[in-house]
Amino acid sequence: MISATLGTSEHQPFDLQDHLGDGSIVLAFFPGAFTPPCTNEMVALQDHLGDLRAQGATVFGVSADSPFSQGAFREAHDLDFDLVSDMSREAIRAYDLEIDIPELGLHGIANRAVYVLNGDGTVTYAWAADDPTTEPDYDELLEAVAAV
Repeated sequence: MISATLGTSEHQPFDLQDHLGDGSIVLAFFPGAFTPPCTNEMVALQDHLGDLRAQGATVFGVSADSPFSQGAFREAHDLDFDLVSDMSREAIRAYDLEIDIPELGLHGIANRAVYVLNGDGTVTYAWAADDPTTEPDYDELLEAVAAV
């Protein structure tokens, strides 16, 4: 399972195992806080959060950013779901999402991807971007969560 740190100033530990059994889980991996495509995606997830929660889903955004960066990002965009700081790249590597964007000086970051896990932690939906600037199909995500 995945262990990391919640993206807050309190540095609370995060263990995916602690969230299993409470409905479906949406893991939304993103390359980096405060970049335009990532901001668009996280704000879009916030816009869909009511529908996702109504279907019993818990949403987590996951990136290699520090908890401080994620906390500031979450606050700046009024995100009402937790961000997970995977600076060790444990989750990013577990889902085979590690990429480099050398032209931006970014190495070992997460590709943009969304996974839906059922209450047992089994992946029931997986989407990964061919280009990290591409956002997921949010209607498809809502359908995937409804199917769990």
